This record gives sequence, structure tokens and C-alpha cells, in this order.
Amino acid sequence: MRTRMTRHLESVLIEAAVGDEAAPVRRPVLPPEFNWRDYTVLLLHIAAEIEHSLMVQYLFAAYSLGGPQVPEHLRADVRRWQEIVLGIAKEEMGHLLTVQNLLIALGSPVNLNREDYPWGTDFYPFPFTLRRLTQETLARYICAESPPNWTGEEAERIRRLAAGQQGAPVNRVGALYERLADILGDRDRIPDAAFQADTLPYQASWHEWGRGYTLGERGRDAGSVPETQSPDLLIIGVSSRDSALNALKQIGDQGEALPPMQAPLPAAGSAAGTDPQDLSHFFRFLTIFRELDRLDPPDQDTVARRVAENPRTDHRLNEETVALIHTQALAPDQSRPEVNPITDPEAARWGHLFNLRYRMLLTDVAHSFRLTGPLDNGTTLTARGSLIHRAFGEMYNLRAVAGMLLQLPLDRERADGLLAGPPFEMPYTLDLPAGDRNRWLLQRDLTEASLRAVDDLLQTRLRPEGEAYLRALRETDVQARKFAERVLAER
Repeated sequence: MRTRMTRHLESVLIEAAVGDEAAPVRRPVLPPEFNWRDYTVLLLHIAAEIEHSLMVQYLFAAYSLGGPQVPEHLRADVRRWQEIVLGIAKEEMGHLLTVQNLLIALGSPVNLNREDYPWGTDFYPFPFTLRRLTQETLARYICAESPPNWTGEEAERIRRLAAGQQGAPVNRVGALYERLADILGDRDRIPDAAFQADTLPYQASWHEWGRGYTLGERGRDAGSVPETQSPDLLIIGVSSRDSALNALKQIGDQGEALPPMQAPLPAAGSAAGTDPQDLSHFFRFLTIFRELDRLDPPDQDTVARRVAENPRTDHRLNEETVALIHTQALAPDQSRPEVNPITDPEAARWGHLFNLRYRMLLTDVAHSFRLTGPLDNGTTLTARGSLIHRAFGEMYNLRAVAGMLLQLPLDRERADGLLAGPPFEMPYTLDLPAGDRNRWLLQRDLTEASLRAVDDLLQTRLRPEGEAYLRALRETDVQARKFAERVLAER
């Protein structure tokens, strides 16, 4: 969380006990400088950043899985694990969009930000860190998504592993959604008039963003194993108190496992069924952990590539970043994060292209919330339809470019053989300019920047699959630039 938000978080974590001393009711405390609606918007901003951060960390872990080092007898399992984690990451994207809908319904701007460097607060589950998938990273994900009633020897073991050598506990994400539901459910705090039903046309909808996703199909790629199942993509419109509370509950049930999910967990080694609890993020991560735990230690280390932790693209800027991180005051249970500059020239170029496509994805999503109307006029895409269509394309581009980075060294001079990975560095801003014409000028700027980056890469010696991908991407960018110019000509 950024410093300007963290100064309010102490109040976020405080609850007042009222009523019978033997069984007090815990109630949120309104912090200074807020009324209840504005405080709710702050909490939703925090929720948006958490959902965005989890999505990115899950994607990085999923991309790390696989590779030529995986033994033949584990490849099918590793492929299945990768699909499961990718599916969870895509569901986090749905959660992120639903949080935007909650913000819009309360008359607030959208928030697609997150922290760029390893960072943590009392409400964030664990410090933001891009790491390959291991038992420790899985343990963190499990604890972050765990229900409040998760106890037993296995739970304690996983919590210890998640805490690491510093013993830093992992916070449960569901606590934030419980706080939001408590506030939004109280008419004395948030009146009915606070929910703006006329914002629905500007909100994300499942009809627009849930293409191709039905029960059992989430996260599945071509050629995947049919047994891999996960729930429907959740993108929920918000027009009233009831729809807001329903959105919070469904996000909790799918990901963070909010009460009243009190059923006992399946035993270790049992397979997930089709019950919604079996398909929660918590259970799916726990299932992968149990399967990985049964492998011999040498096999456990082969399931993911040796990708560098927290890769960064610019060496000089990275040195400044490392210096900044090393001057941060840390709690006794925190360790200094590892940050790795990408110094291999080809990998650095791919890293910059990755960051640019990541910015294009976030810009397309943010821009789509400024427009209303159908996706097409029967024969061609509308402006809104084009943005949503391109956002799906950028999701593919991120995975494709990450695949290129995972074949390249972080630094050709290092003897440890670490690979470069997708840096997921945030752009300098996600603010959209005022006026529709200026927003389309930004779209054209980003497309032209991509064409420049692609042409720069095409001048280097590339693998055949890399060159073929870049030439196809270049043609896509040319068409996107033509679309932006056509829209600009109409403005």
C-alpha cells in the first residue's frame, strides 16, 4: 500500500466492542478525516490493490511452472497445477472488476493500482513479491485465502512455512471483505441513496467479460486435461445494497472463503469435487500443496523454472530501487526483499515489451469503464467493444511474452543460471486524460510505442517462434493504430 493510504490503516484494523461484556459485538471504528461512505471507498481501494497484487503474483507463479527440467513422470501434474493457478489468477481478475463495479456504484473512480516493489501492511496478506511456485509460496497463498475456522496440525505447519524464518504471519484477505460487508449492510452508515443504479451501463458485466467461461471451464487452455475444473468467472453488477452484499459474499465464497463456510475440509490426498467449497482458491491451493508435499525433495525443486525473484528491467533504475528498499524501516519480523535487474540485452527488451503490454491491458480496462453501449453494431466492433476485445488479447500477449522471458537468462555473466521473468512493473501513471479524444490519443501513443519496441526486438537474433510472434503482434498493433486513428477522425 502506498504511504498516503497506510497512515489510515491503523483505524481500519480497530474494532470497538459494544453490548454484553460476555459476548460483545465487534463494530468498525470510523477513522479521523472520513465519513462512512468515503471510508468504504478507501477500503474498496485497498481491496482493489490486494486483488490486483494477488492476480499478478499468481500469474508469475503459474508462468514459472513447467520447463525442460521437469521429469517426464511429473509433467502432466505440473501442467494441471499450472492450469489451476492460472484459473485462480483469472478469477482474481474477475474479483478486481467486481470491486471496480462497487466503486462505481458508490460514485467513486475506479482503482487499478498496486505497489510496484515488495511491500506489505497489516491488511495486505503478505509483502508483494514475484516468486516462482514452491511450497513456501503456496503456503502463503493458502493462508491468505484461508477461512477463519481453519485449524489443525496441517494448518499450523502451513502457517509456519508461510511465515518463513522471520516468523511474519500471513493476514487473511477475508477479514477485509468482512469489514466491508459489515459497513455496507448498515443503513445508518451507508444509506440506500448511496448506491447509484444508473451507473450500471458503465460497469463491467459477465456478458462482456465472461466470454467462453462456464462452470468447469475456468482457466482451461487448449489441450488441457478435462478433469481440471473451476467455478464461473464472477463479474457482478452493483446497483443496490443487496447486490453489493451479494458481490462481497460471492467473492468471499469463491476466493477468501468467508463464513458461513463451516463444512469440514476433505482429508489430505482426496480429490476435489464439484462443491463450491472444493472449488475455492483456498482448497485448490491446498490440494496442490498436498500433492507437491508427497514428492521427494529433489522432484519438488524441478516443478518450476529457476526464475529470478522480483525481476526488474532497467539496471541503473534498479540500483536506485534497491537502495530505496534498503533504506526502508522494517519490522523485526521482516527481511530485506530480493530484487534482480534483468541485464541480458535481449531479455531486457522483452521485459520492456512485457511492461508495455501490461500497461496497455490496464489502460484498456480503465478506458472501458468510461464508455457505454453494445460491443458491436452488428458488423464491426464499437469503441467499447474494441477495448474489451483488446484487453483479452493483451492477456494472451502477457503469457506469450512471459514465455519468451522464461527462456532467457537474467544475466549471462551470472553462474547461478537464473532466468529472467515477467517484471510486471507498473506504469508511471494509470490516470486517463480528460476528454474522450485525449484518451484515444493515449491509445495511439501506446500502440506506437509497442511498434517501436517490436521493431527493436526484430533487429536482434531471435528464436523462430519469437520472430513469428512479434510479426503477428506487429500486424495487430498496426490494425489497433488504424482503429484509434479512425475514432480520432470522428471526434
